[in-house]
Amino acid sequence: MVLAGGNGTRVGADCPKQFVKVLGKPVLVYTIEIFQNHPEVDVVEVVCHKDWIDSLQEMIRKYHLTKVKWVVAGGENFQKSVLNGLERLKKEINLEDYVLIHYGASPFTSDKIVTDVIRVTKEKGSAVTSTPCYQLMGSNDIDGTSRSWVDRDQYIQIASPYGFQFSYLCDIYERAEQKGLIETTDPHTTSLMYALGDTVYQAYGDQTNIKITTKEDLKLFEGYTLLKQK
Repeated sequence: MVLAGGNGTRVGADCPKQFVKVLGKPVLVYTIEIFQNHPEVDVVEVVCHKDWIDSLQEMIRKYHLTKVKWVVAGGENFQKSVLNGLERLKKEINLEDYVLIHYGASPFTSDKIVTDVIRVTKEKGSAVTSTPCYQLMGSNDIDGTSRSWVDRDQYIQIASPYGFQFSYLCDIYERAEQKGLIETTDPHTTSLMYALGDTVYQAYGDQTNIKITTKEDLKLFEGYTLLKQK
């Protein structure tokens, strides 16, 4: 499930960041190609901004994204978009199947990361790509100050893809809706897991696997793409 329903205004572009072109190709295409080319991924569902579905369909044809089988309109926020995607998948796949959730603006992800998320998901029932915190960390206090040192070894950085056995993913959102967490929890599936008291299992991650959020991230991805081509 590739989530491409957001506006991504912080990149300062005139279109959602997942549709910004890098070296002539939309970011979203780079992202979908990660799964298009991965041998363990069978089918791709894209949850797309409703105003950009026609553009997405054109991209699917142009770039031969043959694994994209379902396109679903996004919701008003992250959690609603995931729920829209889940409702479609409930009609199409089995509860024993495995589902990865990935951000449309996360094109840095590698085959190694996807493979390990799938491995851990099959072993544990769920997994997230996670990276140790390598930078020094401190508290973020008032008026631009930091007064406390934070032990970076006590924390991890979490990124997508997130992997789930489908039955467990449905269960997360059912319990979250029952407890009224959908509207009050940060916009990530892992945030719901923490709020529900569930265990988050770690799979391989690295510092390259970032989500494009700013103009600088777009420049980083352009350089990263040129390096891979070279």
